[in-house]
Amino acid sequence: MTSQKPLRLALTSRSDGESVEHVRASIIEFLNIHPGVKLSVFGSPDELNLGRRQMDFIIVLGGDGTILRTCRQLGSHQRPLLGVNLGRLGFLADLSPGEFKAVFPRLLSREYQIVNHLMFECRLRRADGSQQKFLGLNEVSVHAGAALRILHLDLAIDGESVTTYRCDGLIVSTPVGSTAHSLSAGGPILRQDLQAFVITPICPHTLTNRPLVERADCTYTLTSPEFPVGATLVIDGQIKEPLLPGDHIEIRKAPVNFQLVRLPDHSYYTTLHRKLGWGGQPHYEKRDPLQDGP
Repeated sequence: MTSQKPLRLALTSRSDGESVEHVRASIIEFLNIHPGVKLSVFGSPDELNLGRRQMDFIIVLGGDGTILRTCRQLGSHQRPLLGVNLGRLGFLADLSPGEFKAVFPRLLSREYQIVNHLMFECRLRRADGSQQKFLGLNEVSVHAGAALRILHLDLAIDGESVTTYRCDGLIVSTPVGSTAHSLSAGGPILRQDLQAFVITPICPHTLTNRPLVERADCTYTLTSPEFPVGATLVIDGQIKEPLLPGDHIEIRKAPVNFQLVRLPDHSYYTTLHRKLGWGGQPHYEKRDPLQDGP
């Protein structure tokens, strides 16, 4: 029998604080004692530069925001990600440092699955003819911001006019993002493996405007007769672009997928029950990241 190939890993993390650095050093030390691991260590997700280097998966230390940043940095060369949670809720990064160490023998034996999830491509077409393109995982949102005025947003799907929203803002979310901003605005929870988008208005002025779920293979266009000063386009809560009169926003399915490492016994509904506190209050972990126990 030939020996199994080394598990090729990369590691990236948040870079904000002594406690994060302590966990990072602990994980690196833990991985380096395993002869079957080939580890590449990077700093923050913004410093992640794999090129076309092959990886079995990337370990992301942080919260879901760190995973969003890592996913966007990978661009068209997506790699499987495994999140180790140093944040609070952690729907994507749902293993504690101690849990990661406990399940690592299974990871080393390749007892995991790679699950593909929908990503989006957002194109901002400016009135002057210029354009910007963004890749994202959670959601595209439009906010009135400092204008403190109701937005008038026209939605078209595949060129067909759907409705005009009069609201404080609008969210177009993937299934992964359905448990983020969209959920807090009253949107539905979608299974993460669905190929669909959900459009959720924020504080709509008309009670008949409800969240809409539509296929992912459509093109969604948002326009406005006049974006007020302060109106902002937000990508995954991290990229913010001011909107000007005459701007158009187009959202469609990205040509790449977000790849998430999951153990076979992982249950999405168990995660929802635990993280959202179904039957009780949401469970916000107060764990000290220095504590490696599960």
